[in-house]
Amino acid sequence: MEIRQLEAFAAVMSAGSVTAAGRLLGRSQPAVSRSIQELEAEIGYPLFQRFGPRVAPTREASELYQDVERTLASLRQVKSRAAQIALNAPPPLTIAATSALAAGLVPHALARLSQTHAIESVHLRSAAPEQVVDAVLNGMVDMGVSSLPLEHRGVLVHWIGESACVAAVRADDPLARSKRIALSDFGGRRLVTMQNPYRLRPRLDAAFAQAGVRTAGVIETNSSLNALGAVRAGLGLAVLEPVTARGLPVEGVVLRPLDIRIPFLFGVITPEFRPPGAATLAAAEALMHAAAEILPDFVLHDASQHGAILQTLYGEADETLNPTEEHAT
Repeated sequence: MEIRQLEAFAAVMSAGSVTAAGRLLGRSQPAVSRSIQELEAEIGYPLFQRFGPRVAPTREASELYQDVERTLASLRQVKSRAAQIALNAPPPLTIAATSALAAGLVPHALARLSQTHAIESVHLRSAAPEQVVDAVLNGMVDMGVSSLPLEHRGVLVHWIGESACVAAVRADDPLARSKRIALSDFGGRRLVTMQNPYRLRPRLDAAFAQAGVRTAGVIETNSSLNALGAVRAGLGLAVLEPVTARGLPVEGVVLRPLDIRIPFLFGVITPEFRPPGAATLAAAEALMHAAAEILPDFVLHDASQHGAILQTLYGEADETLNPTEEHAT
């Protein structure tokens, strides 16, 4: 299995046709076709169904693509690092973060970090929480920034942050005049909310169920920025994690606290098998201070409290959370 074959496969997956893939790679159409055929012969199953000039990936191709793309990304990183070594440049700081934290928190932290540390290159990628953890576990990035839970063996949690979810309301909505929004205010209104069933979404659903609130339909999304856009367009009211809402405000949308506290918890992780360098440790601290600046109710939990926090969140009746916590400054 050769790199040129994997590059051809990834390009066809991205472009949707062999001809377009050839343009992306600077290769001829026959050369790309030959690479794909060689790869299919080696792995023993077809990757694409042919429909004239266009192709459609098979189920096997879709399963294989993520691993191929990860491999190619690693190779690109090796090439980039080799060039930096030739210039005697320090290695880049590599970060994987969920879309909310990548957009709402990480840029503020990098701005703070640039005031004290000379970091020439940063590689930031956004991904789903599970993919962030996977990137850390596989050593593809120096650090990850993700929502809880983060109990995976092989990751080191540096700190855990907490802040309350907020309501997002269109600026001309009558509710925008309220200082605080009750869950009952969502009754009969369309709710814009998150999709991930293993993170924040279950607690949002539980809060509405306990309040006995029935909304008039739901718009689900995997991005808080998408939710803010839906609110601005007048499609509904949203309950969101606060990092995107406060760190990347959207014109025409106002934020209001809820009448109950629905905590959003997130943390910074690094590979347990690889001691973090000075730049990574400095970035972890910058993220903590940036969160305290953005989030007015930010609470810092010690990483050792991870288990107790989860027990409290998911209703372990005989367990209480008494964290060693402090308000970060």
